[in-house]
Amino acid sequence: MIVPFEHVIFFASLLFFMGLAAVVIRRNLVMVLLGVEVMLNAAGIVFVGASLRWMSLEGQGFVLFIMGVAAAEVALGLALVVYARSLKDSLDPNDFSELKG
Repeated sequence: MIVPFEHVIFFASLLFFMGLAAVVIRRNLVMVLLGVEVMLNAAGIVFVGASLRWMSLEGQGFVLFIMGVAAAEVALGLALVVYARSLKDSLDPNDFSELKG
């Protein structure tokens, strides 16, 4: 492996915290979805780096599964955001507090 594993972990953790900040700080449903996607990609980077370090293909297979789940999550999430926008004319998550169970 050309890139040291510690650098991969550092890069993935930086990406993860950027996505977490986007989820926590932003007041827009689209940006929350984008933050979740960034966090999923950070997890995928760690799985690929670990699979290359320990010469095992399970990590890369799991990344394919994560990418499939992420694509489904984006499709469903964007459909819900467009529907919610048409109902309330807002993308602020606090405007949808009545959806809490």
